[in-house]
Amino acid sequence: MAQAQRDADHAAELRFTRDRSLILLGFWRGFRSDELVRLSVKNVQIVASEGMTCYLDRSKGDRQALGRVYKCPSLSRLCPVTAFSQWISLAKLDQGPVYRSIDRWGNIADQAMHPNSLIPLLRSMLSLAGVAAVDEYSSHSLRRGFAGWARSSGWDLKDLMEYVGWTDIKSAMRYLEEDNTFLQARFERGLEASPEQKNSTLPVVPPATSPAPLPIAPPTVLVLVTISQERYRPHQ
Repeated sequence: MAQAQRDADHAAELRFTRDRSLILLGFWRGFRSDELVRLSVKNVQIVASEGMTCYLDRSKGDRQALGRVYKCPSLSRLCPVTAFSQWISLAKLDQGPVYRSIDRWGNIADQAMHPNSLIPLLRSMLSLAGVAAVDEYSSHSLRRGFAGWARSSGWDLKDLMEYVGWTDIKSAMRYLEEDNTFLQARFERGLEASPEQKNSTLPVVPPATSPAPLPIAPPTVLVLVTISQERYRPHQ
């Protein structure tokens, strides 16, 4: 960014400002690539010192196409609201798509970017930031990255699903693959000994409690009665 300004390279400055806004909003809101490119200027509202709202008339999770408003807060750093405002101001946009193509001379297209164009854009920005193996990243990495960050930061799964827009737990879990380091930490927390178990290397299993004796039934007496019958004969 600073280099582009020093070189008076307006096209490079535009692209950097656009890309920074797109990546920060895509990450903090967990947007898919198609949702980002469908955003329109008129459907994004900024509330000073609070954040921004983004309205999408449809999305993958909105099966009934009712539309949904997505909120994104202002942050002390890496703020998506500030980055968005800078892009809109620099590009002088007041209507139409938010994120558009920019040619080599700095001309901004009227149409929205194609969702697939976000992949090289993201890889280029990550490469500038010194991230290794950028070819392993895709436009879905923003959504997956936010989900992983939120879970490691202590977000409840239900709150995360509501924020991102997942309605199916199976869909959510596909984004929450935990690496071995995080799994190990969870196991170790579960193995932490209680104060009275600190001298034990393994969890102490409390001794089994002997069951209460069953009541003894009184002895049973069997009485055998034999009955015989004879023909009646009157006295003669």
